[in-house]
Amino acid sequence: MDNFLKTYQWLNADNLELLDEIYSEHVRFVDPAHEISGLGRLREYFAGLYANVTSIEFDFLREMRVGDEGYVQWRMTFSHRRLRGGRPVVVEGASYLQFDLTGKVSFHRDYFDLGAMLYEHLPVLGRVIGHLKRRLGR
Repeated sequence: MDNFLKTYQWLNADNLELLDEIYSEHVRFVDPAHEISGLGRLREYFAGLYANVTSIEFDFLREMRVGDEGYVQWRMTFSHRRLRGGRPVVVEGASYLQFDLTGKVSFHRDYFDLGAMLYEHLPVLGRVIGHLKRRLGR
């Protein structure tokens, strides 16, 4: 778990080979927008994610590992050229991890609000979502 968390602290577009140190060759990765199988496809996915990210930082709020399973509660702060005019976006979430016998992650599932990460920060869609949220709050 420690190696996983440290790697995410250092991870950026220029060192995605670090993923090889924490994920198994046959990793299955699931988040609200994608389901990916295999380390090669995961590297490609991360390369696409990091291509337009100008900064990214993870704060790990809580972590727990029991046997071959782990849970991490996190806060991600990132800046993306096309979201919020490049200003920082903060998203909270959690990850469920399964580790193989070598200590690498064989299954990773992220839980977070995709709207808070992406949709709310798009020009037209963001206004619509904001309006809907305000109406639901009445």
